[in-house]
Amino acid sequence: MKRLDFLSESLKNLKEVGTVTRSSRYLCRSIARQIDFDKADTIVELGAGDGVISLHLLKQMKPDSKLIVFEINEAFCNQLEEIDDPRFHFYKRSAEELDDVLKEMEIDEVSYVVSALPFTVFPEKVAEGIVDQCRKSLVPNGKYVQVHYSLVKKNLYKKVFGNVKVNFVLKNLPPAFLLVSLRNEEVSGNGNDVG
Repeated sequence: MKRLDFLSESLKNLKEVGTVTRSSRYLCRSIARQIDFDKADTIVELGAGDGVISLHLLKQMKPDSKLIVFEINEAFCNQLEEIDDPRFHFYKRSAEELDDVLKEMEIDEVSYVVSALPFTVFPEKVAEGIVDQCRKSLVPNGKYVQVHYSLVKKNLYKKVFGNVKVNFVLKNLPPAFLLVSLRNEEVSGNGNDVG
């Protein structure tokens, strides 16, 4: 999807999309750096947009791994449906249905969750419910990576996971934060990631 098309779709559905520009290659790289692809059997992506992060992840994933993707925006769904990769499993369903989708796929645990959902505009209980589903779906020491453009919701991840580490990605428009949480363990890392 071209940047102008993304901008147009974002302006029409800002609460649903959460940003006016697609993720930069620097942001995609910063997300990928949070993932050990040798151990990433199953990755979940919530709010995949036009698939720019999905495609970046697929380039580095193992041949036998899975990327389970959620998106509900119609224009973005059309883009995602064009991705032709046997590891790519796209669901035009709400992230609130994560548990149901994993049961349907007979998947007990996932290695990583990457989310670009705009939780700042979600009702608090809905946001907490989705993040809690993510935590419960992760393997022990599995990692949750959330893209945000402010730190307003930082305490949400602290509350659900008991830990959160903030990485800053300057080379994105607007500059972005990666909020990273581990299931059952403290998050390790250097704190700042400027891409």
